[in-house]
Amino acid sequence: MSIERYQKWRDQQGKPFIPVSVDGLELINDRNLNKGSAFTKEEREVFHLEGLIPPSTASFQDQKARVYEGYCSAPTDIDKYIYLRSLQDRNETLFYGLLDEHMEEMIPIIYIPTVSLACQQFSHHYQRARGMYVTRENVDNMSEMVHHFPSQDIRIIVVTDSQGILGIGDIGVGGMAVPIGKLSLYTIGAGIHPSFCLPVALDVGTDNEELLQDPLYLGIGHKRIRGQEYYDLIEKFVRNIKEYFPRAILQWEDFSKRHSFEILEKYRDVLPSYNDDIQSTGAVVLAGVLNGMKIKGEELKDQSFVVFGAGAGGVGFARKVCTELVSAGLDEKAACEKVFMFDSKGLILNNRSDLETFKLPFAKDPSVLGGWNISGAEPTLDEVLENAGTTVLVGISGQSGTFTEAHVQAMMKHTSRPIIFPLTNPADESEATPDDLYRWSDGNAIVAVGSQYPDVTFNGKQYRIGQASNSFIFPAIGLAAMLSKIQTLTDEMFNAAAHALAGCVGKADLDSGIVYPRVKDIQNVAVRTAIGVLKLITEKNPHIGLKREDLHEVVRSNIWKPMYHPYKRV
Repeated sequence: MSIERYQKWRDQQGKPFIPVSVDGLELINDRNLNKGSAFTKEEREVFHLEGLIPPSTASFQDQKARVYEGYCSAPTDIDKYIYLRSLQDRNETLFYGLLDEHMEEMIPIIYIPTVSLACQQFSHHYQRARGMYVTRENVDNMSEMVHHFPSQDIRIIVVTDSQGILGIGDIGVGGMAVPIGKLSLYTIGAGIHPSFCLPVALDVGTDNEELLQDPLYLGIGHKRIRGQEYYDLIEKFVRNIKEYFPRAILQWEDFSKRHSFEILEKYRDVLPSYNDDIQSTGAVVLAGVLNGMKIKGEELKDQSFVVFGAGAGGVGFARKVCTELVSAGLDEKAACEKVFMFDSKGLILNNRSDLETFKLPFAKDPSVLGGWNISGAEPTLDEVLENAGTTVLVGISGQSGTFTEAHVQAMMKHTSRPIIFPLTNPADESEATPDDLYRWSDGNAIVAVGSQYPDVTFNGKQYRIGQASNSFIFPAIGLAAMLSKIQTLTDEMFNAAAHALAGCVGKADLDSGIVYPRVKDIQNVAVRTAIGVLKLITEKNPHIGLKREDLHEVVRSNIWKPMYHPYKRV
């Protein structure tokens, strides 16, 4: 039941090959088929490439050395980003081969943090078409757009309306850089062939005046559409995806808070879809906290949580930890009572008149504050940490430097090993630095961050800083959903992914206070996590035809590796 199309083709000796029907410049210009200088002498003759490329045949390793030299010569991170995207546009296999060898170095370039700058400069650095741009003007013509799309067999779609891009906000059509980056992680992480991947930008306009005044801006030059007109566009888009890409899993990415929750709830059972900011973030943070419990030798039900930031990621984690607490024996009300959540107005209380629905489960009755020692009408963060007996503090607020030494000291009155995750991206906008957290806690805090961060040395001991990267979760979810052909991606699946991810961290790392694997291990993590999710799926859906004992082989056999296979004309 392989989903990797090229493994279906074998010659008489059983060796894989790829059937190719195009030649000449058309072959060279196909980024999924182009080998550049690595076409063999025989292939050059058969596919009419003589004279179109330099005469010497290079090995794949030679090519990777050459393009890495070019990468290293790029002076800035955004120049490196442009270089890599240009490489991807002309030769997907070489791009992923290079990325595979330099994963830790290049993932921060193709995704966070450099992708935020790429979004902002998208219209000024645009080079070549990739993906699909859907607007209210063309959504009714998607059948024609799909007909001319290079790949008809799409399995993974990442779509954004660019309203909540990273820590930037509304970035208009430039948000397309995020789906492109996410899909690169699907390929390098879960081995999903790039031809199965489709990035989509829903261009509904922008309220970013700087973009609207930019003569080079490539998006629609009007304010964002809202209300029923917006929801009608989403409805048509979903209907078209179901019709024209019936095998696809859809990932909603970087929508506004309100739209993120509304769209997820409306369409999660309509087509296999999920929201990365809510569900993947929730799962990856839960995995880190579960490993924190292993380090502390304590149980989750005995913790008290403060979530600083009530956006998609913050609420996503709160939901995940409550689901986990319920599975540990608490009722839903008692689970939610353990989570204290802050938004831009302070601690969320249920006496607000304008409280959003998705915050309600975590809103506290003001009577809870009755016995607290607070200085004003509502408690500050340090007062909540003190009075609520907080042992776990998670920040996804976009407010840099929010966590202070006083906050750490307040937590250490209740636990000798406070779990503190300042997760806002990029690193210079996070709530605290690992250096400060180790110093303020005398090296006792269990720390993870949202971006890659260099090792920290404190009191002569070196600490590797774990990264709570969504890329540990969503590639595995996508792969498991593809292999199982499941039609609804449940919250249970994301909790299973969290447990599987937590299991990828070994005892030596846990003994050192590290709660996440290394980014360079993303593919091994994706395999183990996908298997964990598939175990749950097969348990709940025995009719799908996957046997539990076969899952490792099924997953491994569907991992695409960047390498050149021989071409044969058809």
